[in-house]
Amino acid sequence: MKYRIAADIGGTFTDFVIQEYESKKTFTSKVLSTPKNPAIAVMNGINKFKLDLKNIEFLVHGTTVGLNAFLERKGARVLLIMTAGVSDTYTIARGDRKTLYEVQYKKPKQLANKIDVHEVKERISWEGKIINTINQKDFDPIIKKINKENITAVAVCFLHSYINPKHEVLAKKILKKRIGDKVVISLSHEVAREWREYERSSTAVMNAYVGPVVNNYLAHLEKELLKNKYKKPLYIMQSNGGIIRAKTAIKNPVQTLLSGPVGGTIGGAALSKITNKPNLICVDMGGTSFDMSLIIDGKPNITNETEQESLPLLIPFVDIHTIGAGGGSIAWLEAGALRVGPQSAGAEPGPACYGKGGSNPTVTDANLYLGRIGPDSKLGGWMGLQIQESKKVLKQMSKKLNMTNTQLAEGILSIINAKMADAIRTITVKHGIDPRDFSLVAFGGAGSMHAVWIAEELEIKEIVVPPNPGTFSAWGMLQTDIRRDLNKNFFTILSEVKKKELQKEYDQLVHEASKLLISEGVKEKQMTFYQTADMRYIGQEYYVNISIDNKIDLNKINNNFHKTYKQKYGHSTPDAPVEIINLRLIAIGKVEKPIDYSKMKKENIINKTSKQNREIIFNGKKFKTQIINRSLIKKHDIYKGPLVIEEESATTVVPPNYSLVLDKMGNLIIKKIK
Repeated sequence: MKYRIAADIGGTFTDFVIQEYESKKTFTSKVLSTPKNPAIAVMNGINKFKLDLKNIEFLVHGTTVGLNAFLERKGARVLLIMTAGVSDTYTIARGDRKTLYEVQYKKPKQLANKIDVHEVKERISWEGKIINTINQKDFDPIIKKINKENITAVAVCFLHSYINPKHEVLAKKILKKRIGDKVVISLSHEVAREWREYERSSTAVMNAYVGPVVNNYLAHLEKELLKNKYKKPLYIMQSNGGIIRAKTAIKNPVQTLLSGPVGGTIGGAALSKITNKPNLICVDMGGTSFDMSLIIDGKPNITNETEQESLPLLIPFVDIHTIGAGGGSIAWLEAGALRVGPQSAGAEPGPACYGKGGSNPTVTDANLYLGRIGPDSKLGGWMGLQIQESKKVLKQMSKKLNMTNTQLAEGILSIINAKMADAIRTITVKHGIDPRDFSLVAFGGAGSMHAVWIAEELEIKEIVVPPNPGTFSAWGMLQTDIRRDLNKNFFTILSEVKKKELQKEYDQLVHEASKLLISEGVKEKQMTFYQTADMRYIGQEYYVNISIDNKIDLNKINNNFHKTYKQKYGHSTPDAPVEIINLRLIAIGKVEKPIDYSKMKKENIINKTSKQNREIIFNGKKFKTQIINRSLIKKHDIYKGPLVIEEESATTVVPPNYSLVLDKMGNLIIKKIK
C-alpha cells in the first residue's frame, strides 16, 4: 500500500489524515499533542496506524512550533546587526499607532533588546552602489559577545540590501568563519527583499527569533523519520498556503509561522471550488485557539505585509485572524464577573473532564454538562470523558456566582460564542464586508459544536460542516502545492515603463523561481507562474497589488490598477499618474493529488444503533434530542433540530428551529427553519 499523510499539530491534539492510493480511501485520527517535544506526537500518530514508513509517498506537516515560541516569548535571544548611524531604526519602530485613542496603550515588546543591537560601518546607496566598504574590525566585539553570552541567533539588516545584498552576504561569511554553524544567521534580503528598513529588520529578527526552536524541531523530526526508514522529503506547510521541503523551511523558519492554521483556509478554498460556494468564512475552533479566514470569489485572501502582535512582517501570509478561544478555554472570575479565555487548559492538564488534574471549568466541561457532548462520547475517537469532574468544577464556581450549574454552563458558552462572533466582525464588518453574504464553514474539534450560535450572532444563513471536521486543516494540507514567492524592487512611473524592460524583469524572476522549484523536486512541466505588481498613485505611501497577464499590456495594467483601487477604497482617480513599486512572482509546483474529495467519507461507526436519544439543555430547558452517527446519514434526507451528529473527529450540534441535510459531497448543511 502507498499513502499520502498530513499531520497538523494543535494545542491539544495532533491531527492526521491518511489517504490510500489504491483504495482511494481516507482515514483520520487524533493523538494528544506533546508540547515539550511535538515530534513525539507526529511519530505516535504514524505508529498508531502501524504503517511502514517505506510505503509513505508523501508526508506534509503543519506546525505551530514557531508561532507558539513567538506568542509565548520562548524564542532565542537575538543579536541584531545594522548599518552604523541607523541602528535605532528597529528600536524606534513606527509612530503610526493604530490605536490612537487607547489611553492605556503599551508599545509592543520587541524581540531584540536595544542592548543587543550593534552597528557595523558600511553603506550602500539606494541605487545599489557601494559608498563605504564593510569594516570587518567592527565584527570583533560582536563575535566576542556571541561567544561569551552564548547567543544562538543573529539578524543582519543593512541599508538598501534589497537592491545590493553584497555586504549582508559578506557579513554572514565573516560570522560563519569565526563562530561556525552554532548560530542561526538571518539576512534581511533573504527573508524580505523589500524596501522599508524597519519592516525588513523586524522580519529578519522574527526569522532569527524562532529559528533555533523551529530548526531543532524539524531536524529532530527528520532524524526520527530517517531512523524509521522514511527516505522521501518531509514537506512543511507555509504561511502563504503552499508547501516546501523541511530543508528549505530550516533556512527561512519565519515562513512556517502560520503553518498549522493555514491548512484550514486552503481546505476552505478547495471546498469552495467543489461546492460552488464562492464566499466562505472559515472558522477553526480547536482546543486552544479560534482561527478565522475568508475565501472570496473562491480564493484565500493573501497579503504580502502583515503584523503579529503589532510587529510587522514582510512575507506572504494567508490572512488569518486568531484569538484565544477553544474547547480548553478556562472560565474565571474578575471582580465578580465571569470571563472565558484566552487562557487554555491545553493538553496538559486539559479540561477537568479529561481526568488529568484540571481544576477550572472550561468550554468543553460546559458542553459536556449540558449534554451536547455525551458522557459516553470518545473525544478524538478514543478519549473517555469524566462528567463528574465537570460537575465538580462548575459547582465550585457557580456557588461563588450564586447561580445554578446550568446557568453557569450556558453563560460560559454564550460568552465564548460572542467573543468568536465579534472576532469575525474584525475581518468582515470592519473591512466593509457583510458576513451575511457568506456561508460559515465550521471545522476543528469544537467548531461544528458552536457554529450555529456564531452564525446566529452574525445573521449568517448557512453553515457548512465538511466531512471529518476535526481533521479538516490536515486534509487542507493535502490539497495544496509547492509554492515559492519572489519579488523585486522596481520604482518606475508607469507612463515611463517599457514593455520589453518589464518583461525582462519578470523573465529574471521566472528564471530564479525555476531554480528554486527544481530544488524542491519539481519538474518543468509541473511549474506555473503568476505575475503581480505593487502599484500606487504617485505621492502616496501605500500600494495595492494587481495581477499582470503573461502577455504584458501596459494599458490593461493601468486600468486594472484603478479598478482594484476603487474596489478596495471606494474611489479612484483614473487620470492621475501611477507608479510601480515592486514586481512579484508566485511560483507553483503542482503536486499529484490522486484522491478525490468525494472519496473522503471514512467514518468509523461509533455505535451501530442508527439513532439514540439523550436529554440536552438549550436555553435552560431539557430537550429529548436525537443522537445520530454521521456515517449513517443519507444524502438529501432532511433532519430537524434538536439534533446531535457524532463522528470520530467532532460533534455537530443542531439546536431547535434549525434543520440539517447532507449534500451530494458529504457536507452537512445547516439552516434556520423559516
